[in-house]
Amino acid sequence: MIPHVATFFWILVGGILPAVIWLLFWLREDRLHPEPRSIVILTFIAGMIAVPLAIPIQRAVNDLTNTSLTFLLWAIIEEILKFGAFFLVALRSGEVDEPTDSLIYIMTAALGFAAAENALFLLEPITHGNITESLITGNMRFVGASLLHTVSSAFIGACMALTFYKAKFTKRFAIFVGLVGAIALHALFNIFIMKGSDGTTAAAFGFVWILIIALMLVFEKVKRTYAVDTL
Repeated sequence: MIPHVATFFWILVGGILPAVIWLLFWLREDRLHPEPRSIVILTFIAGMIAVPLAIPIQRAVNDLTNTSLTFLLWAIIEEILKFGAFFLVALRSGEVDEPTDSLIYIMTAALGFAAAENALFLLEPITHGNITESLITGNMRFVGASLLHTVSSAFIGACMALTFYKAKFTKRFAIFVGLVGAIALHALFNIFIMKGSDGTTAAAFGFVWILIIALMLVFEKVKRTYAVDTL
């Protein structure tokens, strides 16, 4: 066993810090119109709180369903809870007043969720003193699971951003489409990772990176839309 202080340090480095690094990257993309740091931090924390809410529900699902359906239900649970964190803190704060804001805040909630989830994954190997295994696990989740949470939730944010100036019905329908898309992406990734071969797993990670590039392009498009609409 290793001391509690060291345990906390390695969980911070391997679990929470990678998510914070990604968050800082996306905040930098919006540096011309920065969001209130207090709302960003609260949204991140809300995303973290969503993890302990998800765990008992997912355990109950495990006991009731077969494997394939389980992956879909897990994705539904996690995407709804991440969206809930975004809705309850950021959206209700009134700070989502630009097209890019929905992307920034929903990715913040997703990265908070990823940070707490990463920390839980690292807890067992770290408490048993297996630092090498923890660092490998943390690295894999840095490039894989954290990005998945970001991309899937960002699909919702992108749908909201691209319909920012549309009628209320269109905006609500966009959220529905975004949720369905996010759940589909998340469930497919889970299936490929949990049931696939090494080659399939590598392809799944590669696909997530492609989606990250696509997300960057969408972000730039949204920023251009904002610039046009504010002239």
